[in-house]
Amino acid sequence: MLNVGDTAPEIDATTTTGDRFVLSKQKAICTVIYFYPKAFTPGCTRETRTFAENHNELELAGASIIGVSTDDGSTQCDFAKSLGTPFPLIGDPDKTISRGFGVLWPLFGVAKRVTFVVGAERKVLAVFHHELKIGQHRDDVLKFVHDYCDAVRAEAQELWKKALHGPRKKNPEKPEENTSSPPADND
Repeated sequence: MLNVGDTAPEIDATTTTGDRFVLSKQKAICTVIYFYPKAFTPGCTRETRTFAENHNELELAGASIIGVSTDDGSTQCDFAKSLGTPFPLIGDPDKTISRGFGVLWPLFGVAKRVTFVVGAERKVLAVFHHELKIGQHRDDVLKFVHDYCDAVRAEAQELWKKALHGPRKKNPEKPEENTSSPPADND
């Protein structure tokens, strides 16, 4: 399984919306990639529904989201449609994406319940692995995304201020004005 600091493999796949998803071309501050074992199972349905319910919050924080399972594209389309997911899903029947992220269960050949938060340059920023604690899984992802995106925005704002105003310098003290009257002419 990939660790924090690793470079995530490129994902270039067709999604349930018919659009092409390319990880390196995502414009959000970060991308949430959640892997789940199998569409239409109770745990995966609950997890996908949970991410769907929190989609706006993630998006407003600055994240995009994509779900991946080893189901085929047709099954993923049916799954997305049945839940009305507001974000795309990817079918990974050849398991290329799941292997690249190191999330396959060895004996079962399906993805583990793992979520990666990936930033610029495909750098893995966070990894969450909760097979059974789906609510905890969502909470951990939301907290991390909020904290990370807030930090990125604060840093960008600070850089913008410096670029706009230049480095802050202390103003040299102004010389005091002479308030006395000029000497009188006594001629």
